Amino acid sequence: MSGHVAGPRPVEIVALHVSPVHAFEGRPGDGPRPDPEPAGRERVVVRAGLGIVGDRYFNRRAHQRAAVSLFAAESLDELARRLGLAGPLDPLLTRRNIVLRGFPVDELAARRHRDGTSSDGALFGLDSGDGEIRFQAYRPAAPCAWMDAVLAPGAFRGLRGHGGVRCAPLDDGELRLGPATLTVHPPA
Repeated sequence: MSGHVAGPRPVEIVALHVSPVHAFEGRPGDGPRPDPEPAGRERVVVRAGLGIVGDRYFNRRAHQRAAVSLFAAESLDELARRLGLAGPLDPLLTRRNIVLRGFPVDELAARRHRDGTSSDGALFGLDSGDGEIRFQAYRPAAPCAWMDAVLAPGAFRGLRGHGGVRCAPLDDGELRLGPATLTVHPPA
């Protein structure tokens, strides 16, 4: 982890996204598939090793290390500024499960070094008042071409390196919108 001191940091959970379907399939020009129910949630249930109950990646073996995605709201703020957009961008359109304000979540991901080696992602916890849920961060969550269609032209390129992180939950629990604490735990 690049320079972050272990210990609790105040953050805000600004969006929680759960959808049983992949909305971004096919050609971006055709538009996203509608969600069968509203994807934005006030609270979510997390299950260790499985993901977020009701989400399309829940209990999918192929996504075991990528069941939950985390995104920094500041990345959208910076994107809107760079693209000269008048208003804020909707964090639910990123289709990331948890959108936080107050922590550079991209730094939690595993990193590949120039010499070909890679470092593990961070072990971190989130607590929105119902107890800490620990997550193991793995790989960066790369943005896709759909970002140009649903956020703004230029968003795909503008979010490269700032698409969030994919991780696996290590504990059962609940997360809800609002104030929370993120704790980066020291490596074992």
